Amino acid sequence: MKSEHIPKATIGRLAVYIQVLENLLRDGTDVISSEKLARACSVNSSQIRKDLAYFGEFGVRGVGYYVQELITSIKQSLGIDRVWKCALIGVGNMGAALLRHHDFERRGFKIEAAFDCDPDKIGREFENLEIVCPTHLKEQAPEMGLEIGIITTPPDRAQRAANHLVDANIRGIINFAPARINVPPHVPVEYVDFFDHLYSIAFQITLGND
Repeated sequence: MKSEHIPKATIGRLAVYIQVLENLLRDGTDVISSEKLARACSVNSSQIRKDLAYFGEFGVRGVGYYVQELITSIKQSLGIDRVWKCALIGVGNMGAALLRHHDFERRGFKIEAAFDCDPDKIGREFENLEIVCPTHLKEQAPEMGLEIGIITTPPDRAQRAANHLVDANIRGIINFAPARINVPPHVPVEYVDFFDHLYSIAFQITLGND
């Protein structure tokens, strides 16, 4: 990797590039120019070249990018060329939906364990996983090789879930709960809130009507 100081926006665009490239490969496209790839990704070609330059040299002048080769290179650069084992805390509506979402495993993120503090749920099986009390996460995480935590609890329980994940030495957290959490600096956190996107869409529509 050429640089460790990669903007977060670049990482987000790389995820889009992978999605588009995988669709192109599925449709039988083996080689694509930077201009066509840029149009498919809704960015300009110089942006794509700039983003990829953080990770090395890609593409052949006058030919373009070999699609499979570029997918493999981007995945290696992002560290998603292997399976990441995940633990989910909160088997409510959101948690259940994610457990049913089998695309996680296809994309290299396997939810290996499900936790919930509801006594009525503990011990039940859901999507071939036994729901376990989060107090057991600390002992199960190293045994199962869990590295990423997914929080799908109500907001008032998000911090407690985060504490369990930190105590279990989970390396990173995705938080779907609409609440901020406090974790040590070495544990990266990504927040997923659909309202962020709804607010953005509402603003753009409102701006367009002025």
